[in-house]
Amino acid sequence: MSIYNGYPITDESDVHKDIILEKEKDIESFKAPEHDYEIEQESELDSNLDLHLKRGLKDRHISLIALGGIIGPGILVGASLALSGGGPASLIIGFGVTGIISFIMMQSLGELATRYPTGGTFSTLGNRFVDKGYGLTVGWCYVIIWIAVLANEYNTVAAILQFWSGDKVPLYGYILIFWFLFLAFANFGVSVWGEAEYWLTILKIAGLVAFYIFSIVYVSGGIPGSAKFGFHYFTNPGAFSNGFKGVANIFVYSSTFFSGVETVALASTESRSPISAVPKAIRQTFYRIIIIYMGISISYGLTVPYNDPSLSAGTKTLKSPISIALRRAGWDNGVHLVNTFILLTCISAINSSIYIGSRTIVNLANEGGAPSFLKRVNKRGVPYFAVILMNLFGFLSLMNISTGAAGAYNYIVNISGFAVFIVWGNICFYHIRFRQAMKIQGRSLSELKYKGWLYPWLPIAGIVLNVFLGLIQGWSYFKPFDWRNFIDSYVLIPFFFISYLFFKLIHKSKWVDLSQVDLDEGRRREDFDKE
Repeated sequence: MSIYNGYPITDESDVHKDIILEKEKDIESFKAPEHDYEIEQESELDSNLDLHLKRGLKDRHISLIALGGIIGPGILVGASLALSGGGPASLIIGFGVTGIISFIMMQSLGELATRYPTGGTFSTLGNRFVDKGYGLTVGWCYVIIWIAVLANEYNTVAAILQFWSGDKVPLYGYILIFWFLFLAFANFGVSVWGEAEYWLTILKIAGLVAFYIFSIVYVSGGIPGSAKFGFHYFTNPGAFSNGFKGVANIFVYSSTFFSGVETVALASTESRSPISAVPKAIRQTFYRIIIIYMGISISYGLTVPYNDPSLSAGTKTLKSPISIALRRAGWDNGVHLVNTFILLTCISAINSSIYIGSRTIVNLANEGGAPSFLKRVNKRGVPYFAVILMNLFGFLSLMNISTGAAGAYNYIVNISGFAVFIVWGNICFYHIRFRQAMKIQGRSLSELKYKGWLYPWLPIAGIVLNVFLGLIQGWSYFKPFDWRNFIDSYVLIPFFFISYLFFKLIHKSKWVDLSQVDLDEGRRREDFDKE
């Protein structure tokens, strides 16, 4: 028996022996291209050798970002449209079902991202285990999610500041100011981003917990001048506002609110220790769903009736259920405190959107799915061209001027919601293809540092549920037929197939033969050292 960096090669492992030895030769002969900055890690087995992204994220960054980094203006402000359109029971059902799907998806993602911390999970693993054209298309669907989220975050920031200043500064003025500020911050590097997100996430979680406490006190009659009313709003005006249509409508919002739970897959490439950090973050998914999503859906339903006029999509502005609840409790000036809290979450969310979107674009450029200049990085490891491009999409928020904040939010969230179902369903699909390749090539599951629960039942359920919810999420636009929102809800279906065909023709890709897949490409060298 021979040993490769602590990795035993026995007679039974002849299927992949040649691959391992070939990797060893590749690493020894690897010569880095000349750059004007220092390469931090040369001895990697992953496919991102030429990206030179810095490993500046610590375990505490990954864990807390996974727990609360996805708390953004969507769940704090956009949820008003979800509550108005579905009612409190629909909100709980929608968040609960979406939470189950995200938990299923995260089990698949945990196994894949721990073994292959390349940062390009959504495209790279699709290229490797399915088809290159297919993987690149899924990668761009993931970018679309963050383009939509980013536009809505700029939308919210501008609306809050204009609420305070009136018409003294035009909406586009605030968007331009913040556009340059966020562009500058994004170029400080991943360690600065990670530290900022760490403290902002602590603040966001503390703010939500404070609102939960307020909700309990309020409905229990503990606020001076208010009577005890408990679950009164579940009976008057009611638990459901539009029956099944209302429930179906919730899913497009909840999927967008949940987008970001998969951030650990991208952060893993810039993590110092993905083998320990990623599984720990994945295991926190359950607590994240209970504390953040279920907690907020119950609190909103308890404190604000779905027929409150301030929740209506017909209004020109978009108000947070938190500020509405404080106003109903008799604290009108509480809106300023809530807006300050939301503004801070927007700062966090915009930083995250630019980070996630730009890193995904970098991986797509590295794989031939985007222009090659987008993969260039500076001496701090920041992909500056990708950052600029991603931030430019923030100008989509300018549709706010003509449609109003509520209308702009609704149009954008329809697209991002469907994109989430596409990406999540394909993560489960990648997991199945990966396990099939392991079986065909005679590899042992003991190699895996993290194993997804209940394989293959959970990933199969994940695929079915994502397809089902993706198809029904535009249900409310059928009767009466709303052709604008209908097209907006389902435009990604033709986009997916057209994009897949385009990349397939460009790269002349074929459906992958799993018996020929290199199951060690994309792993870090230290992974072998620990085996």
